This record gives sequence, C-alpha cells and structure tokens, in this order.
Amino acid sequence: MTSNTRVVVIGAGLAGVRLARRLSELGVPAVLVGEEEHTPYNRVLLAEVLAGRYAPEVIALPTPERLTRGRVVRIDRVRRRVHLADDTVIAYDTLVLATGSNPVLPPLRGLFAPDRHELPEGVHAFRTMDDCLGLSGAVRQDTRAVVIGGGLLGVSAARALAERGAQVVLAQQGERLMERQLDPSASKLVLRHLKDLGVEVHTESRVRGVRCVGGAVRLVEMADGYTLGADLVVLACGVRPRAGLAQDAGLAVHKGVIVDDELRTSDPHIRAIGDCAQHDGQVYGLAAPALEQADVLAELLAASLNVSPAGTAPAQGAAGYSGTRALTRLTLTTGGSPASGGPLDLAAFGEHTPLPGDDVIQLTDATRGTYRKVVVRDDRLVGGVLVGELGTVGALARAWEGAEPLPTDGAPLLHLLTNDGGS
Repeated sequence: MTSNTRVVVIGAGLAGVRLARRLSELGVPAVLVGEEEHTPYNRVLLAEVLAGRYAPEVIALPTPERLTRGRVVRIDRVRRRVHLADDTVIAYDTLVLATGSNPVLPPLRGLFAPDRHELPEGVHAFRTMDDCLGLSGAVRQDTRAVVIGGGLLGVSAARALAERGAQVVLAQQGERLMERQLDPSASKLVLRHLKDLGVEVHTESRVRGVRCVGGAVRLVEMADGYTLGADLVVLACGVRPRAGLAQDAGLAVHKGVIVDDELRTSDPHIRAIGDCAQHDGQVYGLAAPALEQADVLAELLAASLNVSPAGTAPAQGAAGYSGTRALTRLTLTTGGSPASGGPLDLAAFGEHTPLPGDDVIQLTDATRGTYRKVVVRDDRLVGGVLVGELGTVGALARAWEGAEPLPTDGAPLLHLLTNDGGS
C-alpha cells in the first residue's frame, strides 16, 4: 500500500505530536507515524503513572487526525519514501525525524544470555509506557527493587517505587545524585528526601552484574563483591539518541542526527527534532527543547510551503532555531523534610557552578529543607539551583531566559529568592 503526503513525521512522542498539531493549525497536511501501540503520551509523566497517581490515559496527548501506527524500517531518500515493517510505503516531500532516544543498557555481566537479546524477567528499562506498565504490574508491597542510576530518571523511578511500597535500593556510580543537574548541597537534600521515603542510596557504587534463576533476576552484584537481593531491577543509566534509521539512510550523524538552524539534516528534504537531533553540537534530551524545535519547524515548513490557515496571510520569513535555554524541574511529591512534611520541588537552570569573578547568592534553611543558589555574571543571572517548596522558579527562570541586566543593588533578585509566593 502506498500513500502520498507533503510532510511525514516519524515518531509520536512529545516532539512529533506537537509538530503534527502545529502543522495542522497552519494548514500543512502531515502524517504522523508512531511505533507504539499506545495512544501518544507525555513521557515526562511516566513516573507519576508508576507511582499510581495517574492512570495512563491521564498523560495521553491529543491524538493527531492522521496517525499511522507502524515501525519504519527504511528511508528511501532517492524516491522519498518511508517503508514500514508491514510493507506500507508512505511518500513524502519533507520527512521529519522525531525518533527520540533509546535507554542505555549497561554492559552488566548476566544481563543478556548468549543466545538471547531480551532482558531477563524482572529487569526493566524505564523509557516507554510498556516499560512503565510492566514495572507497575510487577511491583508489590515489599518487592525488592534495585534502581541502577542516580540521575533524574533514576531518582524519579526510585521515588515512585518507594511510594508503591517496594524496598528500594538506588545504586549510583557517581559521587552524588543528579550530578549533571545539581550542585553538592542540592544533591544532599535530594538524598535526604529519598532516605525519608525509605530508599537505601549507595553512591560511588558500581554494579558489576546480575544473577538470574530460571530466567528471572534474583541478585545484583556490586563491583566490591557485595550482593543485593532483587525481585526487580530498573535500568536508569541514561539515554542516547535514536539515530539508527538516519544512519542507515546515510545522513550525517555524530552524537545525534546533525541539523542546522532550520533543523535540516544533511539531506535538505529531511529534518530532525527532539531527542534524536544534534544542533550546534548539542543533544538536549529534554522536553522543553523538543517542543521549541517542533514549534520552530512548523513555522519554517509553513513558510517554505507558503501556506496558512484560512483567513490569514501566508507565513513569511520564519525564524530559525538558535538553541534552548532549558530548565530541569522535578517534584518529589511525598516525604520531604520532617518539618515540611510536603513535596520536595527542585529546579536547575543554566550555569550553577560559578567562575572566578562571578557573584553567588545562596540561602539555606536546614529546618525547612530548602536551598536556593543563583550565579550572577556581569550583572546577569546565568544559572541557579533551587530545592524545597518553591514558588520562585517561574520568576527566576524568566529573569534568566530574558538575559537582561539585573539591578545593581540586587534587591529584586534577593526578593525573588526569599519569596514563596506565586511563580
């Protein structure tokens, strides 16, 4: 079966769905190809589903009108066609790769049998709805769960499993939790919060392998010889761009699919956005850049095709993509400090490690379990870390994103740091 359309988008995650929706609003016909059987969903909220706070349908995204379910296996750049595993062929004028990323599976001894490529029973990645539902169906009260990886995803998974009543051990190879996003002081507060939830945390602790009995995981082996009993193992070791399809098609790929400011790949008829794209040397792997890239590309495509919604003028001179100043935010919704008894909210943005000559404003309240630090360079807010029950994130993020000079007396910035009001 063969069909024709002007724009084909591969990938029904946040970036792909956002692009398809914006193109529809702008009057550009597009087909979205999604591999998963589930209704498109917000991957950022999977931990909330695992924790039992949200049903899967709550995190569903608006389903585009022209959604094709299937796995793309080949891109024919000469004929401008994509081939699906079920032999469906879709022709395109412009192809957009929004293929996302794959979980990193560490080279652990015993993870894969010589003649098998599937993970053992009880071992789960935590990237898709199927991963989430598999974990959710397996966890029980007092289930022994080991989470490997102490980044944003590992912390989220450990918290969610603890809320479900599991006995959770988190093993982090680095010296602190969320070391990519947080400074040491903020990381200590996250560690304290997880311990309040009953999570046992081991930092500077490398996992060497897993032991299985009858095809199911039973033990996790540490590099120092220590073993952890395990009914569940969660692999939260990061992600890498899903660029195999692009690479097989002969597109330029480094860390991700290389794109320019118009999000074009090395083939002018193919664009890339989201986790799979590498712009100006950077792969973001975050929701905010993916959404921004989708919005920018929709305007660019509408302008290039000289189309617009009925009753409006055609788009002209759409601006390119110049990068995203991304903010990382996570809310740990139970536990917290003994004093607050409430959620632990954290945010990190920009450069929170000061350079010589930078000014640092830092406020710590050990009783309330809050920590706020911002870095100012040449009278501009360049980054910060905020932990606690925060109402200041929005205002500080706007000050950072605007990159406007701050008042020289510093009073308004100090007010933002000390104000727990709205965002």
